Amino acid sequence: MVRGAERVGGYRCGVPDLVLAADAPDAPDAPAPVRQQVVVPFVLGGPLRLRIDRESTPNLIALAIVAVGVIGPLRGLYKATGSSMEEGFMLVFPRLVQQGWVPNVDFLHLYGPSALNVLALWFRIFGDSLESQRTFGLLQHLGIILALYTLARAAGYVAAAGAALVATVLIMTPIGLSALAWHGGVAFGLWAVVFALRGCTGPGRVRDWWWAGGFAGLALGFRPDLVVALTLALGFAVWHRRSMIRYVFAGAVVGLLPMWWHLVAAGPVKAIEGMVVDPVVRLRPGRELPSPPSWGIVDGALQAVAEGVPPYWPLPAPAASQQLFLWFFSVIVVALAVPVLAVLRRRRDGATWTPINRMLMAAGLLGLGILPQALQRPDSTHLAWVAVVSWSLLVPTIATWLTHTGWASAQRALAGTVAVGLLMLVVCPFYTYRHHLLHSRVSIGDLPPPFLVERDGRRFWFGDFFVAKALSEMIPVLDAVTEPGDRLIVGPADLSRTIYSDVAVYWMFPELVPATYYIEMDPGLADREGSGLADDIATADVLVLTNIWTGWNEPNASGDFLSQEHNRAVAEHFCLLERFEDNLVLLFERCDGGGGIEPQEITGTYPRPAD
Repeated sequence: MVRGAERVGGYRCGVPDLVLAADAPDAPDAPAPVRQQVVVPFVLGGPLRLRIDRESTPNLIALAIVAVGVIGPLRGLYKATGSSMEEGFMLVFPRLVQQGWVPNVDFLHLYGPSALNVLALWFRIFGDSLESQRTFGLLQHLGIILALYTLARAAGYVAAAGAALVATVLIMTPIGLSALAWHGGVAFGLWAVVFALRGCTGPGRVRDWWWAGGFAGLALGFRPDLVVALTLALGFAVWHRRSMIRYVFAGAVVGLLPMWWHLVAAGPVKAIEGMVVDPVVRLRPGRELPSPPSWGIVDGALQAVAEGVPPYWPLPAPAASQQLFLWFFSVIVVALAVPVLAVLRRRRDGATWTPINRMLMAAGLLGLGILPQALQRPDSTHLAWVAVVSWSLLVPTIATWLTHTGWASAQRALAGTVAVGLLMLVVCPFYTYRHHLLHSRVSIGDLPPPFLVERDGRRFWFGDFFVAKALSEMIPVLDAVTEPGDRLIVGPADLSRTIYSDVAVYWMFPELVPATYYIEMDPGLADREGSGLADDIATADVLVLTNIWTGWNEPNASGDFLSQEHNRAVAEHFCLLERFEDNLVLLFERCDGGGGIEPQEITGTYPRPAD
């Protein structure tokens, strides 16, 4: 059997499963050599094989193994605790877009418009249920997993399966199935790299370069901050086919059509302020975390809450804060290692870019380009968002570097998979395997789901019994005092410190109109002097203010108390109608002359995250 390097599309592949022929014994009566069909991976220019035949069997087996990893926690993830602001606004914002509201004009939105436009279309077809939104989130996750599978396929089926399994554990655990813009942007960015690499394998695959640019444009429409990562990855790929750069730009222009429309609808000033100034300048002091993370304490408020009653984990492990500290440095090392090792392997191979090395370099540069996400807020969510690319690629990287061990391709890939799996087990098991185990146990009925809040078929899952109880008791009261078209504001009890907002409440009352630009509330934005929140409060009919997040404690500017004008506006225009679960949720109704009570004066006895 020929096990050496072959040439596919004019380039050395060095991939053991790209075997062109089986050499027959050199004997007079030996039959003529039987040439085997070439199995060229899609990323290296091969066709997309949708039929089931003998040549497709290894691919189907590899994908079946990945499917087991995806399906295990899936039922539990559909019933998992939701992030009441982030997942909440991915339920609310697309509906507002359907009604003609414009991001950055009618409501705060810190990312690109494409995620909302695509999800609005999805909701129009499948409805805006929680399950529909989470199905869209699942598709985004699968886009990432399958893109990494396709990239790693250059190193064989086992490497592809291993990379995809690593991606599954990393991408399906940090924030569940929420259809966030980051996941869509990374998925489209990875597929842009896939098609750019296909374009490198032939004498000029114009169609592939069009697709690469189109996917890159879609990625930027979801998350404009991916521009550095995409420039690095596609810049490296197109350097080998410089005549194709015009097709990449043309595809990107098409992929960015929602962005061009948004710039017209919102105006460039408001669009840039909402997508650049707000998240990069105003928001950063209130959301950034120490880099590296603290060794002895969990810095992120949401992670600290989760560790208050942590899920079951049977194996010895470092403390949660220590894992974040170790994981932070591991993420940096791996993100640097993948492209660096690709360069070193190129030198070892005689200064030529083999298809595998080119894949590792291009995709590795994408992983390196998203590293700032982990550096500016190194909590478990952002570390996982960054690690999913580089750590998955580490599997084929290790397999490639074991080429001269004499091991078979499958053995080398299995060694790479085991090595990365052990790395996660040692460095970050709480934020990977533990959550995968938790949701898998819920899936099989070994654990109950979290606490459900429901109104007229609209459901949302909360992780705390008292939060769910307070909101469930508030819903019929709010129903009784409102009519369709009334204006609602939801926020924290102290509006001089807008640390978080339970946007899911807006979604449960679709007949009420959000009365503020700051449906999503963040420190340094809604609570700053002159933000306009006080004016919005003056136009509202009802307020739902909560002490759920009053104990939010992070080592950043989110602890600062800013303008009191918003609390005064509540006192001037609203009376406290009812309070629920020891002031956990407060319901205010508009009244003549105001009640004279500033909401920050009503503190709850609910246990704070800081406790």
